[in-house]
Amino acid sequence: MMYQSRHEALAGGGAAAGRLTAVPAVAALPAVAGMHAPHASTRYERWVKPCIDRVLAAVLLLALSPVLLAVAAAVWRELGAPIILRQRRVGLGGSAFTVYKFRTMRPCRRLQPLDWIAGERRVIHKHPQDPRLTPVGRFLRAWSLDELPQLFNVLKGDLSLVGPRPELVDIVARYEDWQHRRHQVRPGVTGLWQVSARGDGLMHEHVDIDLRYAERVSLLQDLKILLLTIPAVLGMRRGY
Repeated sequence: MMYQSRHEALAGGGAAAGRLTAVPAVAALPAVAGMHAPHASTRYERWVKPCIDRVLAAVLLLALSPVLLAVAAAVWRELGAPIILRQRRVGLGGSAFTVYKFRTMRPCRRLQPLDWIAGERRVIHKHPQDPRLTPVGRFLRAWSLDELPQLFNVLKGDLSLVGPRPELVDIVARYEDWQHRRHQVRPGVTGLWQVSARGDGLMHEHVDIDLRYAERVSLLQDLKILLLTIPAVLGMRRGY
């Protein structure tokens, strides 16, 4: 159900995961200044969608509580505390917030969190052969179980169940102006990009798909994406 946010930073797998580095204030991010014409949100986006999000997130957390406890125990046994990774992402209106994930990596200060491909404006921030990835972490990623804690982000109002995936602050700082338009809608746990290109390419290279979603946010589209998420997670288009 939840995937495509494999951005564990330099200390993402270790005890330092609980300590956040300073994040630029909202005004310092280009995400707001770079947006063009204001997004005309509908009544569904303003009122109906947030209510549905919170109700479904609460139901899912209750139903999946045994799974959450089992995953937490497995992560603690393999990596110790803390079991939750906290990352700063950019959300609605370009504001930064903290997203939650189960840890899947060991710490390794010799590796850089972002590996740049020489001569290209592309960033690789996930890789199936990352040496920091643990056996349990690999399993959690394959089934997107590492992202279950993001249901708490939905309850808090940081995320919607469906929407563009929130990007890392460092990557958003390198956005071109047109790409910031994806922040005109609330980011989501799953979205149009995930169900149409799961594990294919890099997240920030699919902004055009996010914009396509943002231009026609509707209950019907959200329900369709939620339904398509199920076969995507169950293995029809396996991620890592």
